[in-house]
Amino acid sequence: MRKYLCLLLLACIMTACGDYNKILKSNNPQLKFEYAKKCFDKKQYVQAATLLESVITPLRGGPDGEEALYMLGMSYYEQRDYLNAAVYFKTYYQRYPRGKYAEQSRFYSGYGYYLDSPDPQLDQTVTLKGIEELQGFLDYFPKSDKVTIAQNAIFELQDKLTLKELQNAQLYYNLGNFMGNNYGSAVVVAENALKMYPYSKYREDFELLILKSKYQEARQSVPEKRKERFQEVIDEYYSYINTYPDTKNRHEADNIFKIASSYVEK
Repeated sequence: MRKYLCLLLLACIMTACGDYNKILKSNNPQLKFEYAKKCFDKKQYVQAATLLESVITPLRGGPDGEEALYMLGMSYYEQRDYLNAAVYFKTYYQRYPRGKYAEQSRFYSGYGYYLDSPDPQLDQTVTLKGIEELQGFLDYFPKSDKVTIAQNAIFELQDKLTLKELQNAQLYYNLGNFMGNNYGSAVVVAENALKMYPYSKYREDFELLILKSKYQEARQSVPEKRKERFQEVIDEYYSYINTYPDTKNRHEADNIFKIASSYVEK
């Protein structure tokens, strides 16, 4: 009985493959489109995408062209090929800005980039595209039921960019005076990041790193500039402590203040 069922299943698969191959070789775009819809409904996204790729141009301008283009984007999206999906979603909403699937296309274009965004230490081009596309979605569809999802995704992507900047600033700090004043570079990177992402969850980390970098810079400066630079450290300390009075880094910050004050009071 089991052998019979296996043979029957194999025959069905072979028949389905045969039908697909026949449709694929057909010159009838409408026939391909209808079969692609069946494949899509069966979650056969590779077959659906292959067929839809061949019909979006001949169907363009017709009653099914809009749906074919959106389904092609979704076929790639469901395969987790988010970059190709974004290409077709963007093509869709540019071609049909008020189309039936414009809202979904703008959302999935950005959310696909969000899902594909790499670790912070890698190139963040995809992350930036995700923020851009999701912000575009929010601008065009501020009342969508996906607004909260899009906003949270943007916050996560921004935190990833901020973490990358924090890692860069920390790297400069760790390099110290190796081949130049890297403490100054750490301050510049941290301050720029705070301007770009003022509400980041890493804000305190940046501000502590600025305090520590200015302290190290003051310690290693020439004698005639040391007092002035330690005064900057004290100013930075007060700014940090006033903002984070209950910080877990209070002991470290207080030690920096104590040493800085001893130089300024001389």
